[in-house]
Amino acid sequence: MKIAFATHYDILNRHTWHRKMIGHCGTNYYKAIALARQCESLEYIGPLKENYSPIYKYISKTKNRWHKHFTKQVYQPWAEKFVNKSYASQIHQKVLDINPHIVLCPDINLASYLECKQPVIVWTDASYAGLINFYPEFSNLCNETTEQLTAMDKLTYDKCSYAIFSSDWAAQKVIDFYQVDPSKVKVIPSGANVECNRTLEDIKEIVDARPSNQCKLLFLGVDWYRKGGDIALEVASKLQKTGLNVELTIVGCQPFQNDSCPDFVVNPGFINKSTEEGLKKINKLIAESHFIIVPSRAEAYGNVFCEANSFGVPCISTNSGGIPTIIKDNLNGKVYSINAIITEACSYIYNVFSNYYNYKELALSSFNEYQTRLNWAVATQTAKTLFMNLI
Repeated sequence: MKIAFATHYDILNRHTWHRKMIGHCGTNYYKAIALARQCESLEYIGPLKENYSPIYKYISKTKNRWHKHFTKQVYQPWAEKFVNKSYASQIHQKVLDINPHIVLCPDINLASYLECKQPVIVWTDASYAGLINFYPEFSNLCNETTEQLTAMDKLTYDKCSYAIFSSDWAAQKVIDFYQVDPSKVKVIPSGANVECNRTLEDIKEIVDARPSNQCKLLFLGVDWYRKGGDIALEVASKLQKTGLNVELTIVGCQPFQNDSCPDFVVNPGFINKSTEEGLKKINKLIAESHFIIVPSRAEAYGNVFCEANSFGVPCISTNSGGIPTIIKDNLNGKVYSINAIITEACSYIYNVFSNYYNYKELALSSFNEYQTRLNWAVATQTAKTLFMNLI
């Protein structure tokens, strides 16, 4: 089976990935690498060129200025039809050259205007309908952008053979919002964006190396507010007041001004996972932590939780978006409503950590969830079975 895997960016060059897109690009990178191991041939299409006429660029800039200064709404130039028709044309030409059995698009906009004889599959975290007014960058959109995004959603689901999503939330959103035939909507949880050859014995050693006299919490997120950094800080502060020895490490952002960082907080800031040194630092921090706490206000999925589980680290979060597909209560962590998490997560962490045998069992159970559900080998094996139905 030969698969064409299309992205508008260079999926094989981490150094070209935009800082805010590292998570998304990383997901598609590991997805592609795992698929390549499953299939006879995987051909990359990308990066794509932005080769449209200057008049379109002028119109786009004019619209952007208009909305910025007058409507005070967000206009997304990349959602324009001429941008995505250009992408579709380039993909179409590459598909003619490659002649694959299947064309796989991990971004909806790449499939929307694509015309080819092969089955087209979209495999992503969420529809645009799921992101609009959910993520900050998809909020307060102008009518034109909203209509363009909705149109791309509809076009994609009409033509694709399968629409694969990483969570039950995302899949149900598409079925409910667009009345898509449920038989073509599939759920395949994404894996961890790490290379992992750790065994159960390795995890036992990692868990045993964690201190039992200090509870180490880790927050990972570039977007402090959306990822719930303030909530994580409040949980750690409340635990500290109960008498539990707590350390909260905050990675990805620097929310504190001058000397306002609390004594129980370590804040190394942004660490670039795209570099070997940065990846080693992140992996070390995860391995040494007792819990990952990322209480997101909005989250389509959350690969960070899969990564944590690959080190035997349980996760604390909210029931926002696709998170409950990953975190199963008392198997690999716990999820709460956004309104209850501070009080209830404090109680849960305190009780589990105070009975350290229970904590170790939860840590090993978390690794089992990674091994059985939340890795790319399992995900791509499931996908391959679906793909074979189309050949």
